[in-house]
Amino acid sequence: MGELIILRHGETEWSRARRHTGRTDLPLTERGEEQARAVAPLLAGRTIARVLASPAERARRTAELAGLRVDEVDPDLWEWDYGGYEGITTAAIREGRPGWFLWDDGVVPGDADHPGESVERVGERVDAVIARAEPHLERGDVVLVAHGHVLRVLTARRLGLDPAAGRLFALDTGTLSTLGTEHGRPVIASWNVPPR
Repeated sequence: MGELIILRHGETEWSRARRHTGRTDLPLTERGEEQARAVAPLLAGRTIARVLASPAERARRTAELAGLRVDEVDPDLWEWDYGGYEGITTAAIREGRPGWFLWDDGVVPGDADHPGESVERVGERVDAVIARAEPHLERGDVVLVAHGHVLRVLTARRLGLDPAAGRLFALDTGTLSTLGTEHGRPVIASWNVPPR
């Protein structure tokens, strides 16, 4: 049985500035491209059955630079829609909402391009991704190339936890994590491994 390989895209200008980057499609920085290339050795020697990527250019470019061929661009791998908090840092949000925490307090509606979504809705999307990926695990690993928060929710759901338990799994840009099994049950095999 293969593993789910979780690959967070490389750095962008907004991720470096810690701005919430949901549906705004930003390119990788030079450092982000270096991070993506450096992931390739972590994937070497693995039997990869399928690669799914977010529609965002930053995710698809990360896959390409890591030496992966994307088999499916999956809209369910888009980042959490942050609604009215798109492009804003946590510190700036807390100026108007002291103590705000994404995982507990959610987002406010934004414009037509950023209506916002709940953590439960993100959980529904990633449940669908997991269901589509599972049949391919019999042939090898399935790589999911996407974004920090959506991959954290996906990890929680794969482990049988509520979507908001994604708060427990910090995930840096350009890192690789693996979700495997032990005695037939999902486990974290590695987490937040930076490229060397």
